[in-house]
Amino acid sequence: MIRGDKTYNSYVQILKEELIPAMGCTEPIALAYAAAKAREVLGDRPECVHIGVSGSIIKNVKSVIVPNTDGLKGIPAAVTAGIVAGKAEKELEVISEVSKEQTEEMKQFLNNTKIEVEHIDNGIIFDIIITLSSGENSSQVRIANYHTNIVSIKKNDEILFEVPVEGEKEEGLTDRSILNVEDIWEFVNIVEVKDIYNILKRQIDYNTTIAKEGLRNSYGANIGSTILASYGKDIKNRAKAMAAAGSDARMNGCELPVIINSGSGNQGLTCSLPVLEYAKELNVSEEKTYKALALSNLIAIHQKTSIGRLSAYCGAVSAGAASGTGIAYLHGGDYSAIIHTLVNALAIVSGIVCDGAKASCAAKIAVAVDAGILGYEMYIHGQQFYGGDGIVSKGVEKMIQNVGRLGKEGMRETNEEIIRIMQTC
Repeated sequence: MIRGDKTYNSYVQILKEELIPAMGCTEPIALAYAAAKAREVLGDRPECVHIGVSGSIIKNVKSVIVPNTDGLKGIPAAVTAGIVAGKAEKELEVISEVSKEQTEEMKQFLNNTKIEVEHIDNGIIFDIIITLSSGENSSQVRIANYHTNIVSIKKNDEILFEVPVEGEKEEGLTDRSILNVEDIWEFVNIVEVKDIYNILKRQIDYNTTIAKEGLRNSYGANIGSTILASYGKDIKNRAKAMAAAGSDARMNGCELPVIINSGSGNQGLTCSLPVLEYAKELNVSEEKTYKALALSNLIAIHQKTSIGRLSAYCGAVSAGAASGTGIAYLHGGDYSAIIHTLVNALAIVSGIVCDGAKASCAAKIAVAVDAGILGYEMYIHGQQFYGGDGIVSKGVEKMIQNVGRLGKEGMRETNEEIIRIMQTC
């Protein structure tokens, strides 16, 4: 790989596509985005709303507070926010500008409007169909496979825009199958920081700001501040606490944006903030910090490519393991250190399930970051897990494939059972 060749440019583009801003949990925000677009197409405030969503959307929206709604939760609240106050052109920051008057309008709309939610199954994990009607007019917007991927827009009986949905392909994005750990390592070592500076600078600024807010004020179960109060403020605890505090805030109504990774704000926080804490502790150069962030982010994206954006497999695991590789790099670790850190971390915590977005995500993040750190500590002490230990295989790519198979195929029915359990709670 050389700077400027196709693979190099693709890696830079993947970072650009994945590390984007979002306010609040990304699944409710995707609902708000679709609703804002549907209202824009309708041209009027709707009288009736029909919301079709796949099971994983139900799971990830049920328990999380939608920002700028005065504490509202759930699918109708997310869609209402998009209808009343959304600006579709802002995509995942669609409800970042909401007035007090609009917040009151949301409550009135929820109370006075017929809103139906339907669990749909079109054979894909990520599926949202919003249908609005007012008088004789109607509009419909569908998002599929990832959070901003509008695949269909209709008004009345006219199709305004449509692209085919071919299974769970991510139409319009750079091919993620080119990612592999060896090439990621090569990219990190040759990348000109100026090529990724703006992408990662925004991640540093946004994610640090919300983490500090999570430590400063009370959000959810306050996992970040609990870690510091209970276990002290050494670097390992600070790394876990910062990532957890960012999640504390964003899962519980904080109106600050984050930079996401693989469609998830929690994963964006997890693969960046621990690396930044270690970079400060070790007093490394800005260049090394940015390269460590690039490594962590790309390793996280690579893992999630085979798992999928939504699954019963907790995404914090992938991001926590990825943060371990960034921490290893900051310590001067070579390629061997990176791959052993990753495999060790995945062997430790690959059993954590995703039961939707909510306050406990912050605690899962702390555990995942701890596994990433332990994975590196094992390596430097000459310890490792070996092929044949459970799902561990010889070779880092084979291990990533195993985890992808577990998360995407093996846990498919687990995901449905989690959804069924959540609907009875």
